[in-house]
Amino acid sequence: MALALSPPRVPKPKSALPSHYYESFLEKKGPRDRDYKKFWAGLQGLTLYFYNNNRDTKHVEKLDLGGFVKLTDEAPWGISHDPGTHFCLVLRNQEIKFKVESLESREMWKGFILTVVELRVPSNLTLLPGHLYMMSEALAKEEARRALEMPSCFLKVSRLEAQLLLERYPECGNLLLRPSGDGAGGVSVTTLQTLNGTPVVRHYKVKREGAKYVIDVEEPFCCTSLEAVVNYFVSHTNKALVPFLLDEDYEKVIGFVEADKENGESVWVAPSAPSTPGPGPAPPMGGPKQLPPTSITPAPSQDKLPPLPDQENNYVIPIGDTPAASYVNEDVPSPSRPVVLKPRRLAKLQAKLPKPPIVPKSEPKGLNSGPARKLAASSAQAFLPTTGLADVTAELEEKLQRRRALEQAAEHVADQQVRLQAPHTSQADPSSQN
Repeated sequence: MALALSPPRVPKPKSALPSHYYESFLEKKGPRDRDYKKFWAGLQGLTLYFYNNNRDTKHVEKLDLGGFVKLTDEAPWGISHDPGTHFCLVLRNQEIKFKVESLESREMWKGFILTVVELRVPSNLTLLPGHLYMMSEALAKEEARRALEMPSCFLKVSRLEAQLLLERYPECGNLLLRPSGDGAGGVSVTTLQTLNGTPVVRHYKVKREGAKYVIDVEEPFCCTSLEAVVNYFVSHTNKALVPFLLDEDYEKVIGFVEADKENGESVWVAPSAPSTPGPGPAPPMGGPKQLPPTSITPAPSQDKLPPLPDQENNYVIPIGDTPAASYVNEDVPSPSRPVVLKPRRLAKLQAKLPKPPIVPKSEPKGLNSGPARKLAASSAQAFLPTTGLADVTAELEEKLQRRRALEQAAEHVADQQVRLQAPHTSQADPSSQN
């Protein structure tokens, strides 16, 4: 029996390990920990990250060095063997104890922590030239990182503009950082608070001393970054000061102003991509923001057709067929207008029949001539069906009646001549009777 082949195992993609200035094993004991816990630790920026092992890419704990106070080499009380493997990190709100594998590892950790906090390579530690070079590289990376980082409440505005922003948008915060006017690379802090209904504006100067920022007050305070300056103001005012963050609205549809071709007024147009390709503009999706009524005038609407009546009543009453009639010239006239004989048939009839004894009234030569008569007949045939009897002038109607009377008289004379010739023909041919 053949064994089923199992699908080949696809190796999981290896995620890139985080980049640290320095990393190694480190045992940590916090204020609430009963004993030391071993981690793989890495220093990046002003943060210490702790991992379960050196292959993990996601940290389990982290420690912010923004509240750094000092580093000490004092071993915990009761530790007599190898005190050089312990050091203590004192922060503003807590104290963390560390234990490393060797004296060299302790000096390395202390050196890198002091480098990123004080932005200088320490000179009072037992370090090798190669270690000092590694710390100088970490210093350059940290300076480049801080140069790109700015607090969200830092705005490039003047002293007056900062005050106006805080007054106009109180819901966005009441603490704002701005460039200092001394040109020395420092910054200024502008705050706005309300005291008994009266706005109180205060300005504070922050000096730049190397890689540090010093808040110039009665008791100067040194910070490692502008973010630390903001945190200092917030924490020392019981969070009464809130960093200013201006909410910005962004449009979802691209619009533009276009002049109306009919009235010349400007209108706001916000086209969107059509769902199916085809000619013609696409209807706007979502709609743009409405401009003030003084600047927008809607395009004049075209004349609308009247609404259609109800479909039950929207029908045409049929007209009954008129009775058929037979005429000598085999032309069926319309019940609303007289019949006009074709010019060719009229010419043949006049050629066969003699002139009538009674001469009708003379007409103008222009109407009796052949071309004029054909032109009148053709114009009447082209004009009457389209315009109707209502547009025929009285003069043309009178001429048609005269022509019709002339044709009837000619037909009457022809009938009489036929009747007179019939008896003579029967008497002249007696053999036909036998």
